[in-house]
Amino acid sequence: MADDKLSGNVKTAYDEFYKTHDEAWRMLGAKYKAQHIIDVCKGRIFAKVLEVGAGDGSILKILSEQNFAPECHAVEISDSGVEYIKSRNIGNLKSVQVFDGYHLPFADDSFDLIILSHVLEHVEHERMLLRELKRVAKMCVIEVPRDYKKNVDGRIKHFLAYGHINVYTPTSLRYLLLSEGFKVEADLTSMIEPEVTKFNTYINQKRPKSFVTDLKITAEFMVKSAVGTFLGKSTQEELANAYTVLCSKTNKQADIF
Repeated sequence: MADDKLSGNVKTAYDEFYKTHDEAWRMLGAKYKAQHIIDVCKGRIFAKVLEVGAGDGSILKILSEQNFAPECHAVEISDSGVEYIKSRNIGNLKSVQVFDGYHLPFADDSFDLIILSHVLEHVEHERMLLRELKRVAKMCVIEVPRDYKKNVDGRIKHFLAYGHINVYTPTSLRYLLLSEGFKVEADLTSMIEPEVTKFNTYINQKRPKSFVTDLKITAEFMVKSAVGTFLGKSTQEELANAYTVLCSKTNKQADIF
């Protein structure tokens, strides 16, 4: 049986992660992650929401500004992340606390919705965390990057540099969720927006701004979008950079034999 504690220096690594903070970059990424949550939950109302692995609180800040839910809570393994969230004075945020990565300090069915955005790829024992989400909330929104693509073997060092120890496709995530007794209610795919690519190119990578580069980034996005729209969902999933799913829990246990 797997140990249900974070191993090695995981806690230390993520605590240090939020001590050097680039709010502009995080807020830009959170802008689109929050919109994916809003889109996949369209037509539903949630009174009480928990974000698990809330990081620096950027997603919750945007959702609060959009009046996504009247009551929000957050848990995060990083002490520095929790302190930063507290400093942001996020409206509708009722509590924020450190947790151990697997055990949520809440009673069964405490929340209408749990948000798990770009967290599962970092989790050593993903099924343990999913079972805890299922215990605490009626529904979950989960978003993961679509890292499993051609030449994934050659990009292991790249993914590990970002703490990605699990890689997914939309199919593999659905399989994982269904095998753990979740029901997929809605889903969507997304590609990295030109605004994000340009910020990463010019600010993070410190490359000189160029009209040609701008044009290339925008054109590539538009072509991929058009191809995906024309060829349908399976192609959209092949081209996607991220996959977002809204799921509800069922009474089924894990499908093992």
